[in-house]
Amino acid sequence: MLGTGAGADQRRFANRLFTMISYAGGMFASLMRFRRVLALMVLLSALAWSPAARAQDCAQANTQGTAPASWQTYCWLNMANYNDATARSASGQNMSFTLPDGSTLTFNARVTGTNPAYDDVPAPSWSGSAVGNSAFIGIPGRPVLYSAQSGTSSIAITGITITPPAGGGVTVYSFVVADGESSNDGESIRMTTNGGAWQLFDSVPPISGTTMPPLSGVGTATAQISGAPNTVGAYILGSSSPTSVTVQTTAGGLQGVMFAIRFASIRLQTQILGTRANSADQLTFQVASTATGTTLTSGTTTGTGTGPFTGSVLNMSVGVPVTLRLAMAAGSVNAISAYTANLTCVNTAGTTRAALPNNLNTTNTSIGQLEFGEFLVCTFQAGAQPRLRVRKLLGSGNGGGRRFTGDQFTVRIMDDGVVTASSTTAGTGTTITGGTGDTGLVQVVNQNTYQVDEVAAGTTILGNYTAVLACTNGTSGSPTVLPTTIGGAITLRPGDSITCTITNTRRAAALLEISKTSTVISDPVNGTTNPKLIPGAVVEYAITVRNVGAGVVDASSIVLLDVMPAEMAFAVGTPVTFTNGTPTSGLNTFNAGTMVRYSQGAGGVAPYTYTPTGSFDANVRGIRIAPTGTMAAASSATSQPSFTVRFRAQVR
Repeated sequence: MLGTGAGADQRRFANRLFTMISYAGGMFASLMRFRRVLALMVLLSALAWSPAARAQDCAQANTQGTAPASWQTYCWLNMANYNDATARSASGQNMSFTLPDGSTLTFNARVTGTNPAYDDVPAPSWSGSAVGNSAFIGIPGRPVLYSAQSGTSSIAITGITITPPAGGGVTVYSFVVADGESSNDGESIRMTTNGGAWQLFDSVPPISGTTMPPLSGVGTATAQISGAPNTVGAYILGSSSPTSVTVQTTAGGLQGVMFAIRFASIRLQTQILGTRANSADQLTFQVASTATGTTLTSGTTTGTGTGPFTGSVLNMSVGVPVTLRLAMAAGSVNAISAYTANLTCVNTAGTTRAALPNNLNTTNTSIGQLEFGEFLVCTFQAGAQPRLRVRKLLGSGNGGGRRFTGDQFTVRIMDDGVVTASSTTAGTGTTITGGTGDTGLVQVVNQNTYQVDEVAAGTTILGNYTAVLACTNGTSGSPTVLPTTIGGAITLRPGDSITCTITNTRRAAALLEISKTSTVISDPVNGTTNPKLIPGAVVEYAITVRNVGAGVVDASSIVLLDVMPAEMAFAVGTPVTFTNGTPTSGLNTFNAGTMVRYSQGAGGVAPYTYTPTGSFDANVRGIRIAPTGTMAAASSATSQPSFTVRFRAQVR
């Protein structure tokens, strides 16, 4: 609405000026310039009567608009204390800014050239400016140095220094220059730096259309934005760690430039997994300076909830390496050693670089220097040290209890083949004596991979049982993947309290154990006295088959196939023999003539139709032995029917 007094006079003057300019259209190049002059006059009117504070600091925009995801990492310098007369003096103007992390930015600004003045104004500097209208909307303070007349001026910013709160110098930072108005025909912004080559951070689209002014020199020490007609967009460029930056503006009437320090942001939070080791325990999570150990920002868990508990955002405008750590809060019962955590950092403003922690097992680690433009959210998933238990149960019903009275089982927690914990059952029948066959909850190492399994104790044969694994996690909502098969891998996380149960149900099945041995019978030098395995020696092979299972073998289903070693010749004159063990196998009477066949095929494969000849036949490559009848079942862990077949061969 319209005001009264001097403010209203200023506005009326602006309206009259606009009317005069409209009638004198030939005096200017385009209506665009008229609008920019009008905007300036209205702006100057507002500034003349504004009581705004003029503190020097920097601030983020309030709204992203079309800016990139990292828009909140630009801290735009508030030029409210800029004085053009001082800046144009021989010594220039010394300026100082307080940055978000408490650091201080200082430099000297010296202006030279034909343009009579720069004014410090808010953004957007006029209604057609890209920065402030299309992107980076609502920048506080007065970030634009605005020229109101045509001409060329240079702003030499020298002695750029950033001092962190703890003192000392900083050598890593990012200095940003942006087009604060719009570069039209005949206008330009030329930037030089003694720091890193100019990088293009953003191309801000115009308020309408798609026209962008020409840009050159990106990737070099000198970059230039040249003019283009009509409504145009703007560019934002940055240089790494310069101590001197010079910006030359050429205006056809109006031109503006903005400066920023680009920073990185980090927010640390903690999620409690499971229940606390003690209900009084609370965790403090901290972002600290790696160099000094000083806490820069922190937060603390509270109550009995699991969170996440979030700390405040820390803006780091300088390249200071930081450490993320967990500690026990005052009043806790336990030390931090009772807890463990996995740390993950994600860059919410762009791609997450590989060097950042990802599910890292730690309560204290340096993540180095934040990179400009990052907005990290780092999360400790913390909980009591993980625990793992494995126990043995026996099935119930008809399949319940032990197959044989003395059967016992050892359950184990394994870490890469090494036994971490184990327990062996005791008892008989269906009983497992209390406390045996149960490791109890064992504290294990966060992020280590374990296996749970069982082995037979004593004379037990595991094949007489069907085993099933079932695991449960006492921590609700834990993402830990539980194994479903015995020996399966399990990687524990903070707060996990996992119990795995192996249940054995007996079964009645034939289980054949087969062993083969060889004995040197004689050699051509020593005869049968301490014979050696030399050419011409005779070797006897013995193959023993034992049924250790509680089920009988299907009738006539046993077939032994033996491959003759390449350097051996079958002893034709020595028959294949069959001997029952104790207890006996229960098979039919052995007949070598009908139950033994030979192969001369490579690898001893079928057909088994070859008839050996001579004393020692090197053509025999395989032997097939197929006794008939039904082999009896084992009646106890020590009463296991068996038989042995023997044959001989000569070393060639």
